Amino acid sequence: MSERAPDQAAAAARATPMIAQYIEIKAANTDCLLFYRMGDFYELFFDDAEVAARALGIMLTKRGKHLGEDIPMCGVPVERANDYLQKLIALGHRVAVCEQIEDPAEARKRGAKSVVKRDVVRLVTPGTITEDALLDPARANAFAAVARARGGDGAWRYGVAGVDISTGAFTVVECAESELSSTLARLEPREIVAAETLCREEALATAFANLGAPVAPLGRDGGDAARRLVNFYGVTTLDGFSALSEAELAAAAAAILFVERTQKGSRPALARPLSLRESAALEIDAATRVNLELMRTLSGAREGSLLSVVDLTVTSAGARLLAERLAAPSTDPALIGARLDAVSFFLERPEIRAALRSKLARAPDLARAVSRLSLQRGGPRDLASVGAALFAARDIAGLLAHAEAAVEVARDVATLASADAALAQEIARSLKDNAPLDKRGGDFVREGRDAALDEARALRDESRVVIASLQARYAEATGTKLKIKHNNFLGYFLEVPAAQGEKLLRDETFTHRQTMADAMRFTTRELADLQSRIASAADRALARELAIFDALSNDVLARAEELQALAQGFARLDVLSALAEVAEKRNWTRPSVDQSLDFNIVGGRHPVVEASLEAQGKAFAANDCDLSGDKAGRIAVVTGPNMAGKSTFLRQNALIALLAQAGSYVPASEAKIGVVDRLFSRVGASDDLARGRSTFMVEMVETAAILNCATPRSLVILDEIGRGTATFDGLSIAWATIEHLHEVNRSRAIFATHFHELTQLTRRMARLVNLTMKVTDHAGGVVFLHEVIKGAADRSYGVHVAQLAGLPPSVVARAHAILAELEAADRRAPVEALIDDLPLFKHVVQAAQPKDALREALAKIDPDQMSPREALAALYALKGKL
Repeated sequence: MSERAPDQAAAAARATPMIAQYIEIKAANTDCLLFYRMGDFYELFFDDAEVAARALGIMLTKRGKHLGEDIPMCGVPVERANDYLQKLIALGHRVAVCEQIEDPAEARKRGAKSVVKRDVVRLVTPGTITEDALLDPARANAFAAVARARGGDGAWRYGVAGVDISTGAFTVVECAESELSSTLARLEPREIVAAETLCREEALATAFANLGAPVAPLGRDGGDAARRLVNFYGVTTLDGFSALSEAELAAAAAAILFVERTQKGSRPALARPLSLRESAALEIDAATRVNLELMRTLSGAREGSLLSVVDLTVTSAGARLLAERLAAPSTDPALIGARLDAVSFFLERPEIRAALRSKLARAPDLARAVSRLSLQRGGPRDLASVGAALFAARDIAGLLAHAEAAVEVARDVATLASADAALAQEIARSLKDNAPLDKRGGDFVREGRDAALDEARALRDESRVVIASLQARYAEATGTKLKIKHNNFLGYFLEVPAAQGEKLLRDETFTHRQTMADAMRFTTRELADLQSRIASAADRALARELAIFDALSNDVLARAEELQALAQGFARLDVLSALAEVAEKRNWTRPSVDQSLDFNIVGGRHPVVEASLEAQGKAFAANDCDLSGDKAGRIAVVTGPNMAGKSTFLRQNALIALLAQAGSYVPASEAKIGVVDRLFSRVGASDDLARGRSTFMVEMVETAAILNCATPRSLVILDEIGRGTATFDGLSIAWATIEHLHEVNRSRAIFATHFHELTQLTRRMARLVNLTMKVTDHAGGVVFLHEVIKGAADRSYGVHVAQLAGLPPSVVARAHAILAELEAADRRAPVEALIDDLPLFKHVVQAAQPKDALREALAKIDPDQMSPREALAALYALKGKL
């Protein structure tokens, strides 16, 4: 709390009982906005009220005084709480939900001024929400827990646990510090959890900040990591889990600790932590994900991203799985091949594919329904979703049972065929059609399901008929427009207009209860007795319905692991059939992926640009790209004017590789790709002003990451390296970068540049090839053909582009004149001479290594030929060189 908020000990002693309780609960949740339940509202006080009122656009009021000052207050209705929570979570706030945990009648027994007991029952944070209203159906909602431990070599190893409470997914992976940023980017977490000590370290704080997700410090916890997992899963040993490293175990325990702290005793149905160490994935750093616009465009929109074009899934779970596969494509050719076989299976059987997609579209989001039930936040509609999913599973299994399916499909068919038909039938027998979302109102169990329930309902409903009859009798007897109403405070009461209420005040039959501005309220002994009978019957009916709900929920949760497997089966079949739909709709072809260093794309197209052009009735100009190598890949240096399509060419080849390894067909006539282990993209330019980085600095940081991490199996695309500084500085950096890629990284790469001098490097580097964008002059202007051909551009056409952009004619004419003068000076000649005279990168690096005098002196010593005195003298001599 801030300075204006009361200090707990001193303030609570002088506060009203209610405010004292609020201060005590708030002091235990200082990092959250406190939703304090009061009747039908969640109230916020002090600074929380001011923050929430601004964030939600609601009125800020006052409630009494404290320590001589007005208490700011605002509130939101309980029934609309989810709407307000959604806004607060989107703004990065955390909310502690404080509920009444005893019956108000019990509080009154302790005295007239006693306060109903309240406590926080849940912390709502960006990474732990489960309500449908707060979630994006097509996006995972995971938080990432980060921990570290010493490896066998003594170096720090980091563990990252990804947990999606809304579906029960739980994965862990170990990585080095240099890989931490890309590992977190792959998860795309909504929230990051780590010990306070880690959050304070500059390198980790920077990695966390790059993701833009809020960070929740965990504080200190000295508990044993293995013991925490054992207790959470109710097992005696971790032997049944996949083998976890020390770092993975620490991260998993941190994730469990965060779940326990936020869920306040509720235990979500989390799958056992699955280590991803063995399921090798294509590593893509955060900058590359942004540059390639995999999930969102640079502006943050989903439309226009790769995912928006590829996603033809019909289920929420399928959409989430597809996003996961695009975020982490496989590097296992066997797994990739199996997935492509499954896509081929559905592509070749359009009738089966159509029928499957129709059935899947009606299947509910099983994983999220089970998760809500496990957290006791589920309702009858979630139970109905489970039943519907079980029926759908057996229906789909029957559809595919006799097809000679690919291995990936056959596995999922077997899983769906095992769906529990008895549980599905019991749920269908128990619940009414169109079951409500909330269980608290009752009326969701079918008639005939339970005799005791039917009896209580009959009494309740019969009493309602009696009330209607009683209202008519009282109205006739008094000659007033009398109505019988009900609320939680008064129960049943008679309400008449104020002008007619005076008449009832003189009648001993009616007992006055309340006077309002325009009405008066009364009761009678007869009405009170009837209310007691109705309340008893309604309470018995609701209690019986809730007992049936709990029994069904327990049956569901006893099968949680089986149901999670079914949910995964739905998702996988949806993704495979959707990718087949994409392949047919967009005329994509099956790629060949193996362990070679091949990269040969024939007729490649950019998936997003092509889709956009098709919508406009235009065709995309396809291009080839061959970076294949034996022991090392080739580097293509691409020259040509802006707007001719260089960036599109670079990106499309990176996206084709990514799609292929995600198990998708690709936009090309042919594609043969040796597995890419790391994908790097340095395309486009932007400032990072918040961290004091210019466009050029951002460019250099991203380029440094590439040169320090790329391997011969990597694919690198670089666009306009060195253009953010002086001409010769930039040319020098670009030149050295190409040499490093060629001699050290030995990666497959595409390097787009306006430094035409670099095309001369093909004379020195065997694996370098020049490509250019085909351009033609027409009617005094320039026409971009968007065709990539071998060779080098003879000029940049920058002035022509400026003309197309609408620069004044006088400026364009002057630019042409200046350009002619500069070209006449033949500034390239000195650079071309350097191409032949400068030594290659590896020779320069070797020459630049500093001499180690100590090592050289030690190398000259032969201890076998020395006496003890000579050895001692040599040792002193070596010490003198330190």
